[in-house]
Amino acid sequence: NTGGLATGGIGTAGGVLTTAWKAGRLAQVWVDETRPLLQGSRLTAWELGQAGVPFRLVTDGSAGALMSRGLVDRVVVGADRIARNGDLANKVGTYGLAVLAARHDLPFYVAAPLSTIDPATPTGNEIEIEERDPEEVTHIGATAVAPDGAPAVNFAFDVTPHELVSAIVTETVVLRPPYEESIASVLES
Repeated sequence: NTGGLATGGIGTAGGVLTTAWKAGRLAQVWVDETRPLLQGSRLTAWELGQAGVPFRLVTDGSAGALMSRGLVDRVVVGADRIARNGDLANKVGTYGLAVLAARHDLPFYVAAPLSTIDPATPTGNEIEIEERDPEEVTHIGATAVAPDGAPAVNFAFDVTPHELVSAIVTETVVLRPPYEESIASVLES
């Protein structure tokens, strides 16, 4: 979630979307459900609705189908951590969205505060990825949705390589490739 519930003000990616809609530059937002905890369904959809931004909720696996039909013109995501070279960690599935965006020649934007940049982390390879309780995948609430004992993997985040990122939008500046240079220059100022 990248709106006001998770950050200050109107949020990061949620704030970019709300601002674009108010400026008449956005007709609708496709909101991924964000399994397994459903942050998109529960939080992002609520925040966009509160702001009056038109949205449609979709399953996480729908992005490729929407892009292939020409129904997406850009992708905007948040970030939990950004390395010095522009690699970023965000909710699992972000990397897949970036790959799909590249395949369909769509810009892939990251909206995050400057405080998300970790100058002590050279690349995404150094970002440790949390693995959460597999039961979040095998159950919805208390209800099992998989056979008893089914093995499951539940990464909370993934790392998106900087080569797939069109720009990083911060509260003060839009960073563009080469990220090692643009990030260094903003951190030095």
